[in-house]
Amino acid sequence: MDADTRACGRETDSEYVELAVEIFAMLADATRVRLILALRDGELSVNSLAEIVDKSPAAVSQHLAKLRLARIVATRHHGQRVFYRLENEHASKLVTDAIFQAEHSLGDNPRHHHPQHNHPHATTTGEQQ
Repeated sequence: MDADTRACGRETDSEYVELAVEIFAMLADATRVRLILALRDGELSVNSLAEIVDKSPAAVSQHLAKLRLARIVATRHHGQRVFYRLENEHASKLVTDAIFQAEHSLGDNPRHHHPQHNHPHATTTGEQQ
């Protein structure tokens, strides 16, 4: 048994399994997934996030409060404004992997497997603009 794997809690009897389930439950909401996607590139205010996810600031604040309690996002106060950022890279990776898995469920050749996937000017047909 690899000692590093065991130390990281990746065994079936790990004490972290139940906590991992709680994280998945927290991410089982489309608005929260969209908020995490929006925060991948840095911190944003509640109003900016509300515009991005097309929800009211009050609804976004409620979702962010839950994400904050789960230690998925952190805050920074600037005057009366509150800015949110991802606490670490793991939530972003989880969401990205879930999106990739969703792409697999829709077809045999998911977009993330295409060589031009990471090119900013690639079209859906793979041609350069």
